[in-house]
Amino acid sequence: MALAAGIEEGTIQGMVEERHILPDINRLSVLTATIMLAYALTRYVNIEPIKLGFKFLGVLLSFQIDFKTIVSVLVAALAATGSDWLLRDHPALLGSARGWRSTLQHWILPALTAWVIGVPLNTLATSPEWWIVFGMSGVLLVLVFIAEYSVADVADIRHPAATVGLTALSFALYLILAIAVRSAGFRLYLMLPALALAVWMVSLRTLYLRLGGKWLFAWASVIAVVVGQIAMALHYWPLSPIRFGLILLGPSYALTSLVGGLEEGRPVQGWLVEPAIMLSLLWGLAFWLV
Repeated sequence: MALAAGIEEGTIQGMVEERHILPDINRLSVLTATIMLAYALTRYVNIEPIKLGFKFLGVLLSFQIDFKTIVSVLVAALAATGSDWLLRDHPALLGSARGWRSTLQHWILPALTAWVIGVPLNTLATSPEWWIVFGMSGVLLVLVFIAEYSVADVADIRHPAATVGLTALSFALYLILAIAVRSAGFRLYLMLPALALAVWMVSLRTLYLRLGGKWLFAWASVIAVVVGQIAMALHYWPLSPIRFGLILLGPSYALTSLVGGLEEGRPVQGWLVEPAIMLSLLWGLAFWLV
């Protein structure tokens, strides 16, 4: 009897640990499949776009809201709420002494991911390349959901690795967005808000993870303004999409790292080295590329 009880207890503990590593596979599958199916079916729906235009300081600004744009916004909202749905059975959140913890911080990156993958999927023509991007987008979305689930418990031994992975995914997403926006040939007044909002979200989430749950909205806004100014200048340069993305990625990561080191109270030499190295590396790679 004692042996059976021990085996049963070990089995239950093993199931809890397994669930602690990964979200519910059924929920994860349904959520990912719904998002990717929405993008797949969008290509076969033709609805007349809504055209809007107005004058600002004597300049005519025209916007076109089509069905793909609406789907991208709705899918981003679905990813955010879906992340909350996946975390509803996380042991660390359910076991909180103050009751259920807010999952707002876990909405940012999934929403950004679902929105970013829509840019290349909506702009590329139907081809084998489109299906490759479609498959890679689905894998990326799954990795983001799993990483967000893993960082929910700061006491988990996998938390540091998940944090590093989530940070890398965040900046990789920003690079993909910058390349896709440049490739699509967006006009400045459309490109600038997209890139500024994205870097604001990425830096805000990265700093939150790095500083153990501290929101730095002001610093994230400063980073977004600086990177937005750089993007505005680069918009008129004859740069390839990859070069454009790498040049923007450099200051985005460097400024975020700089603020993180400053907030941690590290010595000047400590929080200047990493940003300087990464900025030099990314800009060197950008100018080395043909």
